[in-house]
Amino acid sequence: MPQVLDFADVVVRRNARNIVDHVDWTVTDDQRWVILGPNGAGKTTILQLAATLIHPTSGIVTILDERLGRTDVFELRPRIGFASSAMAKRVPPEETVLDVVLTAAYSVLGRWNEDYEQIDEKRARRVLAEWKLEHLAERTFGTLSDGEQKRVQIARAVMTDPEMLLLDEPTASLDLGGREELLALLGGYAQAPTTPAMIMVTHHVEEIPVGFTHVLLMAEGGIVAQGPIDQTLTAENLTRTFGVEIALSHENGRFAARAAG
Repeated sequence: MPQVLDFADVVVRRNARNIVDHVDWTVTDDQRWVILGPNGAGKTTILQLAATLIHPTSGIVTILDERLGRTDVFELRPRIGFASSAMAKRVPPEETVLDVVLTAAYSVLGRWNEDYEQIDEKRARRVLAEWKLEHLAERTFGTLSDGEQKRVQIARAVMTDPEMLLLDEPTASLDLGGREELLALLGGYAQAPTTPAMIMVTHHVEEIPVGFTHVLLMAEGGIVAQGPIDQTLTAENLTRTFGVEIALSHENGRFAARAAG
């Protein structure tokens, strides 16, 4: 299958420390990856590289057949869907939900003087319906619950039919009901044949949606293990990743982990 992302010996160094340490990794357009690891493992930095928000200190990052550092990232970014808590903080709280999603067509946050066509609004409303947000279209972003804001971010990220979708801890801070509602939606989306490659960062195996195919386990900036999720997400690999002996269970496509003993 065509590659959408390739890391070759990638290093990101800050303050004389490698926060991404010689990473080799490839994602194809039919794969759904989850990145797992403890705080400080380099997970979000990997996602920032994939989103063209930062450049590597050394090594080669190729995104959608374009080499980072040798391409116009402003032309590349509209081809990438990206949702993160950091982005949510930049959304004007008085912006309507419809406009938050609609402005993805111009890759801007906050509606100004852009000229949108009727087809854009129809597309935005259809995406809102797919993520069970149509009843919130005229609400302002700042009045939404955490779970609703998370879904709006993802709806915005898929508005432009991206070739790669990046999700940074999409279920963080959600209560159990909000988490399970979002994971059900993500699981359905991940299993649809027309869905693009997906990469999701999380700290918890319980937050891996059904339908995700691969896992990248990281610790201290490096890769502990990577590959198909049913072969790679093991108690042994999680123990090596988190430094605590882990017991892992798997039922109906979902995982659960706890300290062993």
